[in-house]
Amino acid sequence: MPTLAVFVKSCLIASIFALFSGGVVLYSGIYPIGADVPHNKLTFWLLETLRERSIARSAEDLHIPEDLNSAERLLSGGADYNDMCADCHLKPGKTESDFSIGLYPSPPNLSAITTNNGNAIKRQFWIIKHGIKASGMPAWGYTHDDERIWNMVAFLQRLSTLTPEQYQILTARGDSAGMHHH
Repeated sequence: MPTLAVFVKSCLIASIFALFSGGVVLYSGIYPIGADVPHNKLTFWLLETLRERSIARSAEDLHIPEDLNSAERLLSGGADYNDMCADCHLKPGKTESDFSIGLYPSPPNLSAITTNNGNAIKRQFWIIKHGIKASGMPAWGYTHDDERIWNMVAFLQRLSTLTPEQYQILTARGDSAGMHHH
């Protein structure tokens, strides 16, 4: 039976070998970093798990506004979604765009996703506000206050139910969005 000292020594040698091997891969430039080559299954799983656990932990204490379903939030959020999000996350009647094809990982088609539970709603708010590193998803919290972000989240709750015509009507900017006539 191996002693504790032999076990510790074996673990130390294995750890040093793993760090050295990782360093060789890192500095060799051998890993394909282009967005046109998908990650291998292990890397994809590690990154997806890291992202989802981090978002879930960070978003769990958010408080969803009681008036999330108001018409005002829906209209304000719709105009912002059309301006800021639709090129990547699409709109009703579209299944792809140059951005959705060219980005990796591919941005989710939010016009086809239904969210109706609190955790998914909190997740949407957190992602819009903070973005996701190395994914193409910007942190809109630098330029948009929480109310404006909640308005986009409110719009996302209805997006998957809209026809292309309804979408066009709901996302048009009117005088209330700051386009005043003189």
